[in-house]
Amino acid sequence: MKNHLMTSLKVLGVFTVLLGFIYPVTITLVAQGLFEKQANGSLVEHGGRIIGSSLLAQKTVSEKYFWPRPSASDYGCVPSGASNRGYTSKALKQAVDERKARGITHDLLFTSGSGLDPHISLDTALSQVARIVKSRHLSETDKIKVIDLIQRSQEERDFGIFGEPRINVLLLNIEMDKTFSN
Repeated sequence: MKNHLMTSLKVLGVFTVLLGFIYPVTITLVAQGLFEKQANGSLVEHGGRIIGSSLLAQKTVSEKYFWPRPSASDYGCVPSGASNRGYTSKALKQAVDERKARGITHDLLFTSGSGLDPHISLDTALSQVARIVKSRHLSETDKIKVIDLIQRSQEERDFGIFGEPRINVLLLNIEMDKTFSN
């Protein structure tokens, strides 16, 4: 019995050191060495300060900016997640109907699974152009520049096959501020 106990304690000690120290330190060093930006949160700086992460949506209500998909958790990282409302949910129907009544279309009708998706589709970005042009008091020539900016901001499928083409809302809004200072 004493032999089994000692063997168990030795195995516990080895795995504690291996999995509790060596493995996490090794993974951290590899991540910092090969993927420093991603390992540190993919933070985005603008005007000399950190304004967000390119991996997380941010609440945007200003008419002059592109809006991300709605969030069931109000864009909070800790309580992130979906609302778990199904097609028969009256609350989901009411929320979608309210968004439709405000003229919202495409991706902006439904929340993302995590509630933190930073991307929208090209169609969704284009559907917001009229509102943004109006609120920024832009000309027709500027409207064409906005559409061009959207198209240049589009990210393609990962490895050419995974996911859909998409636009990062935060990065697009930063480019809008750089291009149109009003």
